[in-house]
Amino acid sequence: MGLMGAGKSTVARQLADALGRPMRDSDADLETRYGTTAAAMAAGVGADELHAREALVLQEALAARPTPVIAAAASTVEDPETRRALASAFVVFLDGPPEVLAERMKSSPHRPHFKPDLVRMLTEQRDLRLPRFREVADLTVDPSTHTPEEIAATVLARLDGAKTR
Repeated sequence: MGLMGAGKSTVARQLADALGRPMRDSDADLETRYGTTAAAMAAGVGADELHAREALVLQEALAARPTPVIAAAASTVEDPETRRALASAFVVFLDGPPEVLAERMKSSPHRPHFKPDLVRMLTEQRDLRLPRFREVADLTVDPSTHTPEEIAATVLARLDGAKTR
C-alpha cells in the first residue's frame, strides 16, 4: 500500500515472482471490472465512487486463492471493512515524500489528479491516511531511499523471519 507513485505495482510484481504467487493490482482490477482507468472514473463518477470501487476490488483480491500479492490503492485504508480484511495480510506501507511521488505521477495518465498541485494533493492524502496506514502496516519502507529490489528483499526477509517463529 501507499500513495500514487510509491512503486506498489513494481514491488508487488517482484514479490509475486519471488514467491511464485499471482499478482493483483488495484488499477488493473478496476480497468478489468469497469472498463476504464481510475483517472477516468474519478472524472466520471467522482472520488467517493472511485474509492468504493477500489475497496471492492481489494476485498475481492484478498479473498482470492491462491493468495496473491496485491498492489492496493491508497484510498482503501479509509474503509473500515477493508482495514479489518487486511488484518490477516502482511501489509507493506510504501511511504515516500509527496514531492518524489508527485514527480513520478506525471508519467502516469491513468492516475487521478484530484488537484492541479500534485504535491499538495499527495501531502493532504498522506496526512489524512497516515494513521490508517500505520494501523494496518506490518512494515514501512521509504521508496525514495530504497530501490524496488531492496524493498522486495526486505519484505522477503521479514516473511522468512515470520515463518521461523
